Amino acid sequence: MGDASPQSRRRFLQTGTLGACGAAIGTAAATTQAQATNGDSPAKVRCDELLPHEFRTRLAERAIAYLPLGTLEWHGEHIALGADAIQSESLMCECARRFGGIVMPPIHLGPDRAKTADDGTMLIGMDYADSTTPPRQLDGSCYWVPPGLHDMIVDAILTQLKRAGFKAVFADGHGPSRWAWVANLAEREARFGLRLFGVTKNISADWKSQVDHAAKNETSLMMHYRPELVDLNRLPESRDVRPQGVGGADPRDASAAFGKECMEESIALVRKLFDDAGLL
Repeated sequence: MGDASPQSRRRFLQTGTLGACGAAIGTAAATTQAQATNGDSPAKVRCDELLPHEFRTRLAERAIAYLPLGTLEWHGEHIALGADAIQSESLMCECARRFGGIVMPPIHLGPDRAKTADDGTMLIGMDYADSTTPPRQLDGSCYWVPPGLHDMIVDAILTQLKRAGFKAVFADGHGPSRWAWVANLAEREARFGLRLFGVTKNISADWKSQVDHAAKNETSLMMHYRPELVDLNRLPESRDVRPQGVGGADPRDASAAFGKECMEESIALVRKLFDDAGLL
């Protein structure tokens, strides 16, 4: 967390966050799914699209749930606000088609650093990153909740996943949500009796999905998954002008081919996690 005062946090929650909660939890916009190599439609793997008999079949085949950790957050002028959820859900849908399992709807709420600006407004995450000059509220960000509330949301979801019959859960996505998930893995495994997986230390150095903020990596992934939601023409033409609220290598160097490469390397690491745990 940041250094916001209790009064500032209360005021922020009263005026903004709670109003966003009802709309922010739910499914992402339907993900454009790549066609299988044989030309057939890809397997249905998203829980909200499954009929009960399809759910039962997939659960019996491999009782793994995938939980995308997303936001509605500024990702530069060139990428859709829902990029975090879109990327994590798209990666997990591909994992589910290859390894089995079911992809749950993304969480669009998450924790992040926060502080009170000199004028009394709340700044969150990329609002006061080095690349945001001057620090300010970036358009469209509508996701922040206190870490404790996010933990409660995740706990409630895990309770329901266990009740539904899942035995294992892989979660990943938005950076602060990723870190919060990994930090609590051991305690939650013991409490819920589930096998839990994320971008832990044994794979984090090689992980290639969502490892910057709207820069070359995320822009490339979005170009691969949802190219219609990326517009590089919105970026400054001059390389001397730094894109606002972007962190990492220059997004003007992004490509769909690099995004696919990053996806494949990350999927290989998910396979390793599941193989090592004896799930495949």
